[in-house]
Amino acid sequence: MTTSDPKSSGMTNGGARIVVDGDDEVLSPTDLSEMLAEGTKESHDRAENCQFVKDFLRGRIKQELFKRGTAALYFVYTAMEDEIEKNADHPHIAPIYFPAEVHRREALARDLEYFYGEDWESQISLSTGTKPYVDRIHEVGQKDPVLLVAHSYTRYMGDLSGGQILKKVAQRALKLPSTGEGLNFYQFEGIHSHKGFKQLYRSRMNELELDVETKERIVGESNRAFSFNMMVFTELEEIGKTIKEEVQDAGLGVGHSHAEIMDGGDINKCPYYAAKMAASGNPTYACQLAMTLLRHPPCQWALAAWVALLAGFTAWYLL
Repeated sequence: MTTSDPKSSGMTNGGARIVVDGDDEVLSPTDLSEMLAEGTKESHDRAENCQFVKDFLRGRIKQELFKRGTAALYFVYTAMEDEIEKNADHPHIAPIYFPAEVHRREALARDLEYFYGEDWESQISLSTGTKPYVDRIHEVGQKDPVLLVAHSYTRYMGDLSGGQILKKVAQRALKLPSTGEGLNFYQFEGIHSHKGFKQLYRSRMNELELDVETKERIVGESNRAFSFNMMVFTELEEIGKTIKEEVQDAGLGVGHSHAEIMDGGDINKCPYYAAKMAASGNPTYACQLAMTLLRHPPCQWALAAWVALLAGFTAWYLL
């Protein structure tokens, strides 16, 4: 539906107005969702470019690290969801309280049982790299609950976005069952449209009655959450150096469109990404790009025409 007079979300913030295509939602640069998106760009880029994440996206995942990472997430989400539950009636938490839709603790418990067995709880422990993250979540939950908005935004919005790419990469690289065992964390049965839910979540955040100073503190806490996540990644990366486990480049594949990749596939299967890497001189990606192009009918016809033309010139020359 379109409208010539978009309705606002009830906010009276000043500044240039931003209309989201295809929706009646109108956003302002001073809306919390916009401040978070803009204010965490650098942190998001740093997290995406750390070695652990880059290896993950390429499908170079050691199962032991994946298991440890799942355990770390379990402790983080247990802390966050415990504090959210305690503050469920808080005026700044209640509007974004969606336990049935996004809470991940039970899903992570099922994944840990799959990887470690029924006695999984006795086999995992809070790691040194994860403890500061967990401690901080408990601290804000007890002393400054409004900052839980930052932690829930950073985690849940990420899970519904890039997390869906990681799910497909992990399933392929670790040869996990197509029925979803070991990947419950990435499956949101209570959400039918990830895009629609993210819009709802951001809208609820924007309706919170917050002054500019509090919004800036939430942005700062979100950046802090990214830093805690990077501490966990760094710890896993260091542990990975000590683990002797063969990995394969499960991220290398062809035949998927750019739209499919952006909607939650493996970045290495994207022909545009392959072209970029080939241009940098990487022979593996050069071969991948060639194979990708040859799988498309127009490229096959062009090659056939070129071969026929070459054969015709050769025959003419020999005669």
